[in-house]
Amino acid sequence: MINQDTSPQMSTAFITGVTGQDGAYLAALLLDKGYTVIGLKPRRSIGSDSLARLDWLGITDRITLVDGDLIDLASLIRILQDYQPDEVYNLGAQSYVGSSWQQPLLTGQVTGIGAVNVLEAIRLVRPDARFYQASTSEMYGMIQEPEQSETTPFYPRSPYACAKLYAHSMTVNYRESFEMYACSGILFNHESPLRGLEFVTRKVTDGAARIAEGLQKNLRLGNIDAKRDWGHAEDYVRAMWMMLQMEQPDDFVIATGVTTTVRDMCQLAFDHVGLNADDHIVIDPEFFRPAEVEVLLGNPGKARDELGWEPKISLKQMIEQMVDADLVRIRQGRE
Repeated sequence: MINQDTSPQMSTAFITGVTGQDGAYLAALLLDKGYTVIGLKPRRSIGSDSLARLDWLGITDRITLVDGDLIDLASLIRILQDYQPDEVYNLGAQSYVGSSWQQPLLTGQVTGIGAVNVLEAIRLVRPDARFYQASTSEMYGMIQEPEQSETTPFYPRSPYACAKLYAHSMTVNYRESFEMYACSGILFNHESPLRGLEFVTRKVTDGAARIAEGLQKNLRLGNIDAKRDWGHAEDYVRAMWMMLQMEQPDDFVIATGVTTTVRDMCQLAFDHVGLNADDHIVIDPEFFRPAEVEVLLGNPGKARDELGWEPKISLKQMIEQMVDADLVRIRQGRE
């Protein structure tokens, strides 16, 4: 078990996916711990809202953003040579499961090969750096056990999950082949006010807020009986950092150990604005996946016992926080 109050002395961290939900929360956590934070910013991610999450947390000016791309090994080598990071967190990916069906090759390149590019750059330039790979519960897919742990067999059910499984397996391979400090966090669903609108939790909280404000009447969803193990991104990035403070690298499931249906999650959001979800939800076949993952439930026992990690924010608290943030955005005319 690690000392959770450990603070590095002038450590440098390199984060891919720094402008995403997890990247932004992780950057904030590391800055609070005294790190210098370097963030990868692909040119293809540039847009009016590309820094919105960092802006929301008020940390944009405290991060060094550098040009590069997960599918460009040369750029990753250059960044590692220039900044010599002590820790590398690979959170970058094409991370929307639905889109992976329309863009399977891009998903494979960015999410799968991209992770190996980072590993290879570390091996060549900074072999002593500690590496974290963002793995996912989607790798379990058609679940082989009621509760999924580090030893549960994987059965991916989407191009995204297949790409993540490749990246996960290569992380293990680099750890065992090159004695690199490389570990993976098999993270179950984790959300926050910074989650994108393409994800069901944010779609629900945004929809509930808009309906409460009289901007729309209904919310169109797919399989609302699917069950997920939902936690808060702030809790989960804390686990990422803790993994890289262990004496020896290993892989950990990060989850709450509680499963909830999309239907019940919706009711939490609508209850918070005084509405009944059943009066506003419309089931739309367009939102069903070609291969559905019905249930995911993580067993976080290893993380609890070896890292000393436990989630602090409940699902109800998280959903209410997200609805409140969406109400603020709507009233301010922001997305």
